[in-house]
Amino acid sequence: MKKDKLWVRVVIYAILCVFMIVSIYPIIRVLSISLRPGDRLLSTSLAIIPPNATLDSFVELFTRRPFLKWMRNSFIVSTAVTILGLTLASTAGYVISRFRFIGRKSALLGILTTQMFPATMLLLPMYIILSYLNLINSYIGLMVVYVSTALPFCIWTMKGYYDTIPRSLEEAAMIDGCNQFSAFYRAVLPLAAPALVITGLFSFMSSWSEYLVAAQILQDPEMYTLPLGLKQFQQNMSTEWGLYAAGALVVAIPVIVLFMIANRWLVSGLTLGSVKE
Repeated sequence: MKKDKLWVRVVIYAILCVFMIVSIYPIIRVLSISLRPGDRLLSTSLAIIPPNATLDSFVELFTRRPFLKWMRNSFIVSTAVTILGLTLASTAGYVISRFRFIGRKSALLGILTTQMFPATMLLLPMYIILSYLNLINSYIGLMVVYVSTALPFCIWTMKGYYDTIPRSLEEAAMIDGCNQFSAFYRAVLPLAAPALVITGLFSFMSSWSEYLVAAQILQDPEMYTLPLGLKQFQQNMSTEWGLYAAGALVVAIPVIVLFMIANRWLVSGLTLGSVKE
């Protein structure tokens, strides 16, 4: 029996190692391309650090290209989307979780239904609405699209987590003199930190690296976000692969840092928020 268990573990670890290699290999290739001299994409060398490795692509990215401006624009948009998404999702999820009102079931069904359609399917009607409101080529219009597409998932996540928090906590707070909002703000919201982290990360990631919607709404190069900016390295006849790879690595750093900071809340937020209605 012990030998059988040992072989099972060996097979499991071998499979996990294969998946790990498959996941890490593209990142290693991007790193290698960013360190190559010139704009060479293909090479016969399998070395992670290529011969004559150089940081010229990173230097040019920050000194001779408007990369910092693109990063600032993306940070502004993503931060605003995250704050707005957290505010709306935390309050809407609480209302759906705690109150019974006409249309509640329909609202929940509508939230689930919207998750069946990709965001690109809503691009045309969203564009028409924004054009009527004169919000094309504006950060506000871009934020409206990002928040509206991310909000259904965020509301459902918050609602599921609120369902796991006992109502007795709010009742005790209200006995101590709190009103409904104070009980929510002081007793419930601090306990929902894992779900807030999940919601915040999802809102941030959905706007930080999104390209298609931004390409349709933003037309002024001065307003470009990071995905639109990186697209400028790809021309009709050639592509600046070194700059492209260096930019892709730098873009991934903020998301990795956020995951490392919020790692302690991620597991509980994903598990305890999954309850049945």
